[in-house]
Amino acid sequence: MMTFRRILKYFILGVIFVIMVFPLFWMFALSLKSSGGGLTLENFTYIFSANKFGRYLFNSALVGLVVTAGNILFCFMCGYALARRRVIGEKIWFYTVLIVLMVPVHIVIIPIYILMNKLGMYDSYAALILPWLVNPIGIFLIRQYVSTLPVSLEEAARIDGAGEMRILFKIVMPLCRPALAILAIQVFMTNWNSFLFPFILTSSEQYRTLPVALALLLGYQSINWSQLMAGSVVAVIPILAVFLVFQKQIIAGITAGAFKQ
Repeated sequence: MMTFRRILKYFILGVIFVIMVFPLFWMFALSLKSSGGGLTLENFTYIFSANKFGRYLFNSALVGLVVTAGNILFCFMCGYALARRRVIGEKIWFYTVLIVLMVPVHIVIIPIYILMNKLGMYDSYAALILPWLVNPIGIFLIRQYVSTLPVSLEEAARIDGAGEMRILFKIVMPLCRPALAILAIQVFMTNWNSFLFPFILTSSEQYRTLPVALALLLGYQSINWSQLMAGSVVAVIPILAVFLVFQKQIIAGITAGAFKQ
């Protein structure tokens, strides 16, 4: 028989679940609502035909995937170097990463805007991708994770004649999958939902991303909520799919290091 404490726990969890799910339910329901109050797919048809949402979806996916791949590669290499290599000023490099972590990202809006203009990259995929190919959070995460791995595995591989690149990508990288999964999901979700920088660094529809397109759906005189929610559904579905597919990796990454080997 269930105790009062367990019943209370399930009740609280149920209330939290309803609070979290209701906005999604409301968004999906409103996206299927017609002007007459019935169910229809016209809102989705309209945003893809009249508003070029297919192009915006492609841009967001391209930017998100390329930036994620870049972060996996560069953050992993930088984090490994900080964790394993003994070079002059290694502590200074690590403290530099920590200092950058404390700098609010919005402070660099104007410098990045000026830089992209001077390099001739404004309103291009380069402006949406290059500034974000590596981030200090990823470097710090990988550095801390690699520090927990036994050095003996790398030393054994060197004795067997393995080169540094083989050790890096064939031995260390597979061991870092939980941390890399967390990094990849965090970077992809951040760039997929990014609005401010794509809005500032682009001006044409050709390079517009989904969050910017959704913001521009808001009319000056009125708002078509059904069409706006249809666009929001398009933007949310990939994020939900990523979470459902990689939920085991997310849990493994969160719990990594919780148990001492």
